Amino acid sequence: MTRTKRAFDLFGAGLGVVLLAPLLALLALLVKAEDGGPVLFKQERVGYRGRRFRIWKFRTMVPDAERRGLPLTVGRDPRVTRIGAWMRRQKLDELPQLFNVLFGDMSLVGPRPDVPLYVDLYRAPERRVLELVPGMTDEASLRYLGESAMLAASPEPERHYLTEIAPEKIRISLAYAAHATVWSDLGVILATLRHLYWARAGTELPAALGRVDPTADPSSMTR
Repeated sequence: MTRTKRAFDLFGAGLGVVLLAPLLALLALLVKAEDGGPVLFKQERVGYRGRRFRIWKFRTMVPDAERRGLPLTVGRDPRVTRIGAWMRRQKLDELPQLFNVLFGDMSLVGPRPDVPLYVDLYRAPERRVLELVPGMTDEASLRYLGESAMLAASPEPERHYLTEIAPEKIRISLAYAAHATVWSDLGVILATLRHLYWARAGTELPAALGRVDPTADPSSMTR
């Protein structure tokens, strides 16, 4: 990671934490009120050059979700809570990763880090992605906004993810990294905000509070 990119990450993540502090507090209260379980979900992921770290998210599933199914979220996963479904569609559950960025585990823009179980199955071409600092969002994340629905349509979701989706996302991430600049990173961030927040401002919270089916939208981002 270049010094310029790191400075951009520190500025962007620091500004985000300050500006979003009230929202972070509200989301924490909503998660806690849902079922009384932990507010944060921590999971081991594989980062730059194979270094493992703990990724932070707002918890969107039942407390024992990891014992109930795959590391993937497939379609209308029954493990996802009502508030969790809303946060996933808006990617609000990812906001605690701003602290991962501040601590240097992640970047604002970079390939989404995977769990060790799946990284161990990467072939040599795919392991090249470990030379990149993982990020909160990137071009591959934007192109696979409907990943959960794609997995739900497959008779073997985990196999489909490992043999089709993950390799293609890695290819996209590597191609982007080859020409990435701070300005292109800013463009990816703005595109993410446009797709996930601005286009649907004010339309999702009623669903999360139970007025409509919160899992009806297939465009949740799972990784």
